[in-house]
Amino acid sequence: MKYAIACSSVIPLRPEPSDKCEMLTQVLFGELVQIYKYAGNWASIKNVSDGYLGWIDKKNLIQLTEKQFKKLKCSDKTFILPDLISYATDNNNCKYLLSAGSNLPKYNKKDLSFVIGNKKFNLTNTPLKLGRNKRENICNIAQSFLNCTYLWGGKNPFGIDCSGLSQVVYKIAGINIPRDASKQVEKGTPITFLNESQPGDLAFFDNEEGQIIHVGIILTNNTIIHSSGKVRIDKIDHEGIFNIETQRYTHKLRVIKSILG
Repeated sequence: MKYAIACSSVIPLRPEPSDKCEMLTQVLFGELVQIYKYAGNWASIKNVSDGYLGWIDKKNLIQLTEKQFKKLKCSDKTFILPDLISYATDNNNCKYLLSAGSNLPKYNKKDLSFVIGNKKFNLTNTPLKLGRNKRENICNIAQSFLNCTYLWGGKNPFGIDCSGLSQVVYKIAGINIPRDASKQVEKGTPITFLNESQPGDLAFFDNEEGQIIHVGIILTNNTIIHSSGKVRIDKIDHEGIFNIETQRYTHKLRVIKSILG
């Protein structure tokens, strides 16, 4: 087994080693991966944070020793979220774009530096400082993504899907959840009634076949933030999501889950 860390801003993860394949999801800067094999310029990997499997271009990785990998895996995590986008420069003064949810390994808050492999990076601004209330954190982080466009497989401010939004928001708040809505729904404690839910809970929606196809984050006052066309806030009731602009229901409520307990 080989190990590596993502060293590019946002890396497409694909089902096969080809740029022509659809994008399943994305690997963000600083995320750890396990490498299973290579095929030309491609690496078959598993994203350690959520277990997602696929192929990425190996030029976007810095290889790690097993010792480095284990140390980073167990270390404290620092994530990016000032205005959703930050920049870092490396030893050669090359600039890197960092999106919300990027990891900063070995972060030193005194000089705003972090280290990947043998490379030292310096941030241009200070990372997010979270409060103690995780529910408030989740809601505030989620709302910073408002009006970001929808992108299948996306998990960054320039394109994000529904489960990518919930995963990245929870990640920044310090909670790992699976990538897909169909897997996220397996986590947490069911909430019987909408009026028993709390801000930060996840609401899941199904299709006519009963398959989970959508997820959003409960806010206050019977509202929900979700990615549908763009990241937006709509009304929610026992039937589902009510689009304020079109004045119609768009998603049928299946279950609400509390991940926070």
